[in-house]
Amino acid sequence: MKITIGLSGGVDSSVAAYLLKEQGHEVTGLFMYNWEESDENGVCSSEKDFEDVKKVCSILNIPYYSVNFAKEYLDRVFSDFLKEYSQGRTPNPDVLCNREIKFGPFLDYALKLGAERIATGHYCKVSEDSKKFYLEKAKDSNKDQTYFLNQLSQYQLSKTLFPLSDITKPEVRDIAKKLGLSTASKKDSTGICFIGERKFKDFLKNYLPAKSGKIIDTEGNIIGTHDGLMYYTLGQRRGLGIGGINGSSGRWFVVDKDLKNNVLIVSCKDESLLYSKALITYSVNWIPEPPSDSFECKAKFRYRQEEQKVKVFKTDNGYRVDFFEKQRAVTPGQYVVFYDQNHCLGGGVIEEVIM
Repeated sequence: MKITIGLSGGVDSSVAAYLLKEQGHEVTGLFMYNWEESDENGVCSSEKDFEDVKKVCSILNIPYYSVNFAKEYLDRVFSDFLKEYSQGRTPNPDVLCNREIKFGPFLDYALKLGAERIATGHYCKVSEDSKKFYLEKAKDSNKDQTYFLNQLSQYQLSKTLFPLSDITKPEVRDIAKKLGLSTASKKDSTGICFIGERKFKDFLKNYLPAKSGKIIDTEGNIIGTHDGLMYYTLGQRRGLGIGGINGSSGRWFVVDKDLKNNVLIVSCKDESLLYSKALITYSVNWIPEPPSDSFECKAKFRYRQEEQKVKVFKTDNGYRVDFFEKQRAVTPGQYVVFYDQNHCLGGGVIEEVIM
């Protein structure tokens, strides 16, 4: 089978390419330029990553190409990212980037090159049953990335392979070392999708005007000044700059943002203010269709979280998700992602939180 794999310059996609070739596929590497600015040190991280791609493809003896999707990224992902932050929300651009870039223009471009399928280095699995496609969790539960792929469609899944579905991260590293790949010891990227790792405040202020304002406690006392509401998220403890104020013994944390008055509301006592009982999402991407208008399943409200039992109800304007146990710091702009045993059912943006 002719397969075009997205090579990022990281160890996961490098080993995924190797595994595909070992399975007898005709593999072509494709590197995406999605961000054209240099980092804070004046270095273009994309160029460094592309150099690693070239080295990997040379060792694996596969052809490679590069393609520039910077405009598509700005239009489809980054503009939404800025809009969400300007509204005081906390977006997840990685989810949107997967739907709108990696499995959008990238897929279209690969098919035009003659590919029958695309592949990536994500840790997850595609299965098929009765002409329906399902997104399943990876063998390596610590690396499972179905959360970030909750917006994929039936068509996108039908055209995709995930070679790392049944392999663990340590095994991936071992394979890369045995092959002598330059990416073998390269650390995993933890920065914003395609933008890289840099100081978030410094990066964001280049695109959105920061407006400082008051920090108040839950009783209305002014206890400090914030740098701009966009820099803070619910439950945040670090970087508030108000430790030990007013004789407080506990650590301050964010409980709310008053966007209208540009006020950050914090507490150092009552964590119950962070706990909610339900949420509203307006639009859910269901990978298989939901079983009914009302059903129980598991859900995550952020990536690094254990699945929580919920009940989902269809409403006139979307879905209400009730929690069996109250949840801490459920944040508008993030995604609620639904699970049924080993399958990711889909997900939607958290629009409202019900306390």
